[in-house]
Amino acid sequence: MSFPIFFRQTAFFGRTAGSLRVVLGLIGILALSGCARSTAERPALAPTIVGRSPTDTVVLMGPATVMDTLPAVEPGRFDTGKMWTFENPPLDYFEETYGFRPSQEWLDRVRQAALRLPNCTASFVSPQGLVLTNHHCARESATAVSGEGEDLLTNGFYAVTLQDERRVPDLYVDQLVEIRDVTSEVRSAIDTTAPEEQRVRARDAKIEELEQRLSRELDLRCEITSLYHGGRYSSYCYRRYDDVRLVFVPEGAVGYFGGDPDNFTYPRYAYDVAFYRVYQDGQPLSTTVYLPWSDSGAVAGEPVFVIGNPGSTSRLNTVAQLEYRRDHQYPFTIRLLSTRAEILRRYMDRHPEQRSRYINDYFSITNALKAYTGELEGLRNPSLMARKVAFERRFRDSVMADSNLAREYGNLWDEIADIRRQIAEVAPRLNALNQGGLLRSRTLELAATIVQYAQAASAGFAPESLLEEVKNQLLSAQIDPELDAEMLRAQIEDAIYLLGPNDPFVEQALAGRTPEVAAREIVQGSAIADSARRAELVLNPDRVMLSPDPAIRLMRSTLPRLQAAIQEYQRLTGAEELRTSKLAEALFRVYGTSIPPDATFTLRIADGVVQGYSYNGTEAPPYTTFYGMYDRHFSHRGREEWELPPRWKNPPPEFDLGTPLNLVSTNDIIGGNSGSPLINVRGEIVGVIFDGNIESLPGDFIYTTETARAISVHSAGILEALRDLYRAERLVNELLQARRN
Repeated sequence: MSFPIFFRQTAFFGRTAGSLRVVLGLIGILALSGCARSTAERPALAPTIVGRSPTDTVVLMGPATVMDTLPAVEPGRFDTGKMWTFENPPLDYFEETYGFRPSQEWLDRVRQAALRLPNCTASFVSPQGLVLTNHHCARESATAVSGEGEDLLTNGFYAVTLQDERRVPDLYVDQLVEIRDVTSEVRSAIDTTAPEEQRVRARDAKIEELEQRLSRELDLRCEITSLYHGGRYSSYCYRRYDDVRLVFVPEGAVGYFGGDPDNFTYPRYAYDVAFYRVYQDGQPLSTTVYLPWSDSGAVAGEPVFVIGNPGSTSRLNTVAQLEYRRDHQYPFTIRLLSTRAEILRRYMDRHPEQRSRYINDYFSITNALKAYTGELEGLRNPSLMARKVAFERRFRDSVMADSNLAREYGNLWDEIADIRRQIAEVAPRLNALNQGGLLRSRTLELAATIVQYAQAASAGFAPESLLEEVKNQLLSAQIDPELDAEMLRAQIEDAIYLLGPNDPFVEQALAGRTPEVAAREIVQGSAIADSARRAELVLNPDRVMLSPDPAIRLMRSTLPRLQAAIQEYQRLTGAEELRTSKLAEALFRVYGTSIPPDATFTLRIADGVVQGYSYNGTEAPPYTTFYGMYDRHFSHRGREEWELPPRWKNPPPEFDLGTPLNLVSTNDIIGGNSGSPLINVRGEIVGVIFDGNIESLPGDFIYTTETARAISVHSAGILEALRDLYRAERLVNELLQARRN
């Protein structure tokens, strides 16, 4: 589709800056994360939306119980994946498997040619700063640079001349320039005899100090990344380019060809590509590191490599942590996404004039829904879970066989399982009472923020400049009362599902009414939805704590409970993080770098081959062609998902329909790999990653190659359409010239 490897986490985040959350304690719109700290606008990855029905039986089986119920299997050699770091590329394995041992020069070139967008990957593909990525990574850019009367997201854009390239507001790309191992420096700051919370604070303080010091010394943006869940720490230092201009984006109908029905499927026929250009000092960037184009692309059986920034995986999680996701976290997440997607769909059907405003949110939610559903199916697959159990058993046996390791690490699995049991108890309160973000009521979100703003203003502990920033955000916020009432109804129903009808929040919200009536009356009866009345509250914070406003009153009583739940959750996840970090140390002592670390939205190299697979009793080919795109169009005549734009409906005679369009390979990818270059052993572009098939969705916790595949747009297909459909001669010539250099 268009969003598959996009960070599906983006849909869940509140709208207030992180620094404001910290200083003002804006817990109501806190985006909770159970992952290692990470970078940039990678939205802290995998928001930990956790929960269960009060009628669920909490059964978090320990490894011994699981081992008794699952088939006896052996773990696969690469169950933990092939997302190799550039610090430790497996050169011997590459040579053994592909007859190719990349030189340091090759590794340095492809590393520096790869780029990181806020939520995707990209790459330099010419010495003039031309950048390749996906259409779905450029959707917001197309909207941002559309002029009056233009809809570039729908109609596409091509800059015929250099002067026509349009700068995208607030967009940047980061180039990884330097990597350092800072494990010893981080660990030196941690007193292992100190209380858990103190150790976490000391570690975080040291990381912040290192980031600031290295950034100053190197004049780069340095981020400390936790690898192996704290088993190792690396400093990744980036050069940022913030003058990025849109060069080409196709029509939405072909960039998103197949829509949600084709999302996470194969065979596929999407032209999911876009081009930017990086400028420096007002001129196109001159760079010697770029990936030359292969106009013929790759063929079946050919080794290929993905150079990209995979977002987040949980392959090194314990069985107990995975069972928690299976039994509690994902079922509620899917409920949350399903209800909100349906609300947005119905709303857009009633108000087609609002479609352009909400369609990207809808795509993000439905994409996440399909992804989480696929992951849950994988977690419920006995064979896959048996492989995870087998790996854990083997790892645990190795630890217990060494008396020193056993003494230091032997109890960690049981301790982590116990913490997960405790999290299962606090999670329903956390999810039922949490406010903010795309999936919850904007009215309650702003009410929670106003209450905390008033408390901070009265107490005088927040800087005046920060209070002013929050005040301006509150005054400028917009609410659609009709849509928000539906969101609040679903939110109240979630609370009933999670906490029961007798919970204080539920009773106060309902006040004897149905969820639908209660939600409508809270939104309509609150000053929050009316910008003028909201301004009166914001400009008179002393009145907030006495206001009879229904949304304000509800948040005044709810916030203390929510804050307590968040504090308990943070205490538990902090304790778990320390144990996970210790377990990662054991993993590293047993396996070293033969196992790659979980993804952290930092640059990795993943190997694979171009290869089809068996499915539904037939064979999926290694690549598809434009013929297939037209077959989908005519076979689904009248369906919006497969409707072709005008220029595509009557292609010129020279347009070769037999040209490869999409291809599949066994490379290891996950969210964040969107836009990653697919390259051959010569370091040439043979495709650009844009999706994975439905069989790849369990890849969050286990990597397999039987049927799981990464899907790319073929380099030959990209050129064919640029040349013969878009007449993009300037762009084609630049790519071909770079190829010849």
